[in-house]
Amino acid sequence: MSIIVGFVPTPAGEAALTAGIAEAQLRKQDLFIVNSARQGALVDKSVATEDVMAQAAQRAADEGVNATVLQPPYQHDLADEFLDLAREVDASLIVIGLRHRTQVGKFILGSHAQQILMQADRPVLAVKANGTQS
Repeated sequence: MSIIVGFVPTPAGEAALTAGIAEAQLRKQDLFIVNSARQGALVDKSVATEDVMAQAAQRAADEGVNATVLQPPYQHDLADEFLDLAREVDASLIVIGLRHRTQVGKFILGSHAQQILMQADRPVLAVKANGTQS
């Protein structure tokens, strides 16, 4: 069993990483830190650099957590492919960060977080950047 964190280089992503590390410590499980870009995308602000991902893994290691960084490109639906990865690594918990969005923004753009929350076949911990959990 393991913990899987959907990480993006934002305050919400940092909150998810912090919560994921804490859960991995508590449960004595390995941590998978996942950051994906759409395959073929030239620019994607949600993609973390190798240095940022290495720092994330080091944060986990500093807390005594064995962490693996994964940056698989996705082709079709990010949420579906993330959930497939959660099954592959036998995740006991999915950790994601949430950010505030307007109703119109949710309607027009959709929400990967909402898809993960609704479609996951295992527990999901959703955290906000200010540290509160949902």
